[in-house]
Amino acid sequence: MRIDVITLFPDMFKGPLTESILDRAQKMELLELEFNDLREFGTGNYKQVDDSPYGGGAGMVMTAPVLVDAIEKVKGEGDPYVIYLSPRGERLTQEKVEGLAKNHEWLILVCGRYEGIDQRVIDGGWIDEEISIGDYVLTGGELPAAVLIDAVARQIPGVLGKDESAEEESFSESLDRKREYPHYTRPEEFKGLKVPDVLLGGNHGEIDKWRKENCK
Repeated sequence: MRIDVITLFPDMFKGPLTESILDRAQKMELLELEFNDLREFGTGNYKQVDDSPYGGGAGMVMTAPVLVDAIEKVKGEGDPYVIYLSPRGERLTQEKVEGLAKNHEWLILVCGRYEGIDQRVIDGGWIDEEISIGDYVLTGGELPAAVLIDAVARQIPGVLGKDESAEEESFSESLDRKREYPHYTRPEEFKGLKVPDVLLGGNHGEIDKWRKENCK
């Protein structure tokens, strides 16, 4: 799977997306990440990417010509699915994550800044979907983009090693979109707290029943 990110701050992604499972996924060529610096598409001597909003008000708005130029350059002749990370977007859920991983081989993530982007980028069809990671406002779309990348990458076959790791976890279809059951490991008793007896008995039918009963 390929994911391109259009951002003013590509270096923000170096930490969370270059370690652990995501680093291994890229080395195994299961996941390809490209970070495109929006400033390279800016206009004038100062590579301007924003301007004051019509109608007045605080803050700046990212301009349509710059964003559209960036999106079209990254797309080339391809047909990726373009997502704008926005507080106004549809809430990111596990079901949506699974759908993105299953239905698209190439995503472009557009990271807004300041007061957001010119609405004409959305109305003109350059954005396929707006997605939000929650009902709160961040300083930009970079952190939401990193969250989306992490969540989607886990659904790519082979990324987790054992695919069942992604099939049976919180909010997955196999758990009826419920929160996952509790987990325990050694020792059997810790500071007076014991592992449930059913998990120690080896009866897989009873264990499965207990797990289903303890999903929330």
